[in-house]
Amino acid sequence: MKYKQIKPKKIYEEVADTLLESIRSGELKPGEKLDSVQQLAESFQVGRSAIREALTSLRAMGLIEMRQGEGTYVKAFEPEGIAFPLQSALLMNKMDLQNLMEVRKILETGIAASAASRRTEEDIRAMREALSEMVAYSGDPERGEKADLAFHLAIAASAGNDLLLSLMNHVSGMTAESMRETRRICLYSPSATVGQLNGQHEAILKAIEEGNSEAAREAMAVHLEYVEKVLHDYMETQ
Repeated sequence: MKYKQIKPKKIYEEVADTLLESIRSGELKPGEKLDSVQQLAESFQVGRSAIREALTSLRAMGLIEMRQGEGTYVKAFEPEGIAFPLQSALLMNKMDLQNLMEVRKILETGIAASAASRRTEEDIRAMREALSEMVAYSGDPERGEKADLAFHLAIAASAGNDLLLSLMNHVSGMTAESMRETRRICLYSPSATVGQLNGQHEAILKAIEEGNSEAAREAMAVHLEYVEKVLHDYMETQ
């Protein structure tokens, strides 16, 4: 019998889970300001980097917003929209992967098109920040995956549809797993590179920045087809 691999939570995930539960329970209410990064680090007794990663995750999910010069605030939300785990999904088999990529292609191409017509300057900054981190961590599959997921969730948040964002959040664990695996493969593959992934994300962002819905849809489709091929080809050799 084969058992699925269980992965321990990282410190930032524990922090994010705790804040998530406080938001869901109403202990932290919409519009309420969170403590500073330093205060949160002291309260949780963790490093500031773990707090920043946790806040980045919650922001990408559309649960908090960071106002320049003011601080971080809880956004309005629907409780049923955040009943999902933050941790990475368990290892996938070929059918899991096929199903996931089908969902992503149906969902994310439309999201990208909507984002191009509805995005704000704040949304663009969030995408640009995530893309910069992807490039900076090109040689680190785990950190690259975090930035990659933040990029895609920022696009979903900018589409201005809470249901679409909720759907993205529900598959975020498996999506993160596939992103990390893709980046790991690209580091050692002679035919696929992390640079190609970064270039595809840049094309998606460019189309969204320009407000070109069809170009955004196409750029996302190209990216997801590439990801599917990289993972499929790798799994065929295993």
